[in-house]
Amino acid sequence: MKKTKVHVIPHTHWDREWYFTSSRSTVYLVKHLSEVLDKLEKDEEFKYYLMDAQTSLIEDYLKYRPEDKERIEKLVSAKRLLTGPWFTQTDQLVISQESVTRNLLYGTKYAKQLGHSMEIGYVPDAFGQGGNMPQIYKNFGIDRFLFWRGVADNRLKQTEFIWEGDDGTQMLAEQIPFGYYHGGNIPEDDKDVLPYVEEFIGKLEAKASTKNVYFPNGLDQAPMRVNLPEIIKRFNQLDSNREYVLQSPEKFFDELEKDVDNLPVIKGELTEGKHSRLHKSIFSTRADLKQSNNEIENFLANVLEPILSISYSLGNPYPHKELEEIWKLMFENAAHDSIGGCNSDTTNLDVKFRYKLADEKAKNLLDIHMRLVSERIPYQHDLNFTLFNPIAYRRSGVVKIALYIPEENFTIKDYDGNTIPHAILNKVELTDYVLKQTIQLNPSKNIYMPKKVYLAEILLYTTNLNGLGYSSYYLDLNDEGASKTIEQSNKQHIENDYFDIKLADNNTLTIVDKNSSKEYTNQMIFVENGDDGDSYNYSPPRQDLVSYSTESEIINVNYFASEVEEHLEFTLKMKVPYNLEERANQVADRDFVLKTTVSLRKNEELIRFEVEADNQVLSHRLCVQFNTEIASKFSTADQLFGTVTRPVYLPEMEVWEEEKWEEAPISIEPMQSFVSLHDAQSVATVFTEGVREYEIVGNDYDTIQLTLFRTFSHMGKTDLLYRPGRASGETIVETPDAQLLGKVKSTFAYRIQNNTTFDEADIAKTAKEYLSPVAYYQFSDFLNGRMIYVYRDEEKTNDLSYNLFNYESMDSIISTIKKAEESNELIVRVFNPYVDKLSTIEEELVKKGQFVMLDEVTEADRLETLKPYQFSTISISL
Repeated sequence: MKKTKVHVIPHTHWDREWYFTSSRSTVYLVKHLSEVLDKLEKDEEFKYYLMDAQTSLIEDYLKYRPEDKERIEKLVSAKRLLTGPWFTQTDQLVISQESVTRNLLYGTKYAKQLGHSMEIGYVPDAFGQGGNMPQIYKNFGIDRFLFWRGVADNRLKQTEFIWEGDDGTQMLAEQIPFGYYHGGNIPEDDKDVLPYVEEFIGKLEAKASTKNVYFPNGLDQAPMRVNLPEIIKRFNQLDSNREYVLQSPEKFFDELEKDVDNLPVIKGELTEGKHSRLHKSIFSTRADLKQSNNEIENFLANVLEPILSISYSLGNPYPHKELEEIWKLMFENAAHDSIGGCNSDTTNLDVKFRYKLADEKAKNLLDIHMRLVSERIPYQHDLNFTLFNPIAYRRSGVVKIALYIPEENFTIKDYDGNTIPHAILNKVELTDYVLKQTIQLNPSKNIYMPKKVYLAEILLYTTNLNGLGYSSYYLDLNDEGASKTIEQSNKQHIENDYFDIKLADNNTLTIVDKNSSKEYTNQMIFVENGDDGDSYNYSPPRQDLVSYSTESEIINVNYFASEVEEHLEFTLKMKVPYNLEERANQVADRDFVLKTTVSLRKNEELIRFEVEADNQVLSHRLCVQFNTEIASKFSTADQLFGTVTRPVYLPEMEVWEEEKWEEAPISIEPMQSFVSLHDAQSVATVFTEGVREYEIVGNDYDTIQLTLFRTFSHMGKTDLLYRPGRASGETIVETPDAQLLGKVKSTFAYRIQNNTTFDEADIAKTAKEYLSPVAYYQFSDFLNGRMIYVYRDEEKTNDLSYNLFNYESMDSIISTIKKAEESNELIVRVFNPYVDKLSTIEEELVKKGQFVMLDEVTEADRLETLKPYQFSTISISL
């Protein structure tokens, strides 16, 4: 009878930060990797070592030991020191599709430069696996998957299976059922070996469907077991029933593939927390950091990279290295603990600082490239600005900009002489600040100098902005029309072409869909309740007191109107408990103030919301609810490169305690930017710019509940209602910053449509536009100076308006447009937003483009349509 072959895999799982900071981790990393190099070089029997599949660890090490690069290259090339394909061990459910893709792009690229990128999707500790990951892996030449969390034994009785992505892509998968640390503590005394083997190896044998057992030897930040070859020899001497070999994951899969047959197929997301905690409500932990992450990710892929592509097409250099630095800051924060927010406050300060750096670098990159374009435009007026559209089709709508304006009345015009409707939201005088910084490199040039200067926030309504291009405008001081300001009153009703909205007596909104005349009452209910959880899990208190905005006091209602937007501003003052103790005693005497703005823009089928909470209470959660009146069994939300349908209630909730799940299988779910409910006649959608977490609630599961934020007191707590037993984090680590005391802002939008069918492409397109604002750059000589860094006059080689691409006829959604890493071409990435039908690709892309994999180099099949959930990357010559 064939012996069980135990593949002993020496490794480390190296969290770059957690309850400790990256500074501490890096100091110990240098010591650790130095020892690994020494051991691998001196001991040929220590054949392999896995450095957690993240190349950032190698980069971090070489900052301090650059002299060891050749040593590392030799070991990586020999496939003994294993790194890649990741840059960092990223989250897959709350991080954006482009972040996951670039993580693998930079990770595999650097690993290959070192000599070899491990061709395994190794994910030892991420809190769930995204449903489109098999397709993403395959695009990097990876067809093997090794992981821990996400599959329960009610679906999988063995460790080996075929994981099928949502698009149908399949890959061989091996689960590490008891965690990456299962073999981290191996006894060395002879008397302890066989009892250990029967327990630890026996459990793996019972789960394996072949005679190949994956046995990881390592754990968090642990030193390598330098005598592991000797231990393995001793195990072989004492245990005659098994063969033990020191192995690499790649060699393990080579042997596994020879033995597997008729494996079960598991499709889509892996998010079951029966045996390993997934911390499903981690999507709203540290909402301030989540919001920073989401805003920067959207900005990079939806705004910055497309506008950099415009700039590049006009002859400016594409800033690859600067972008790589920004993305890598984001990857450092994308690691599962970092983006989860399940860290010490000190570590989260580091996370916050990296977001600050990434945000500033990204915005300044955008600024200089809009300037490089604008300074070569032959403006014919004194007060000019240019709007940059990052979407590859013409668009119309309201744009919010900030301009330095004079005291005189003006109209805004395009260079065809058309007057652009606008309204000034607010303005502040900055005359001395601005004019004292003006510098004239050429004093002989006569320039316009206003007598007074105001910084104004302006709304303007534009039509047919050039797709993936720019359009120029100017302030006309000679026109007799007055600058438009906002009308203000105490009216409690706003409307546009699509909606009529009134503030009701119970502090909710009554929304009338003008298209169908259907009225929706009790909309926008804020729900505040306790949170007895920790940094990993939301968990309701065993004794809770729930407060609703319908029971609050409303103050300071203001109505603002212009020809481009109407909005209501009002303040809700709720009475809530101060802490969990007062909540348990049913005491609610603390003010919880929500300043809310509801806006309707000209010709826009969205209801926009801005909520600012003055949070002065502890350990609680704030959500907002919209009753769609659509009874549902499933919700639809966007995920990585596509749309996913999920049940609104998991039946496992009935049995999870009896079956002793690690955590409750709650239906709190992640999204990228939208969640919808629909039936044959109606569609309701919530779009978010902030926290990507929702739940479908209500007796008929007809209400979309969006989490705005949650707060808690400790990194880890024991015996939670939704997570019994041990703590997930360190119980002694208090996290006062996680109480988010102070102002917490949230932005989101709502749309309801009647007499229509569900159209994922329309929703995905709306979400893309919502998260891809038009950028702007003001060009006036009086602004030239210290405030913006002085510039010289340049040759006017650009046109007043410009269009790079117009892709208006396809229903596939563009994920991003960027310059290729290794060529002078542009990359256009598109995906199918539908769950059950084909989507089209622009004919020009099909004819002229070169289809490539996500690595931007390997040739891919030429496609005219995309299957549901499928994406494609296309390289185009300018």
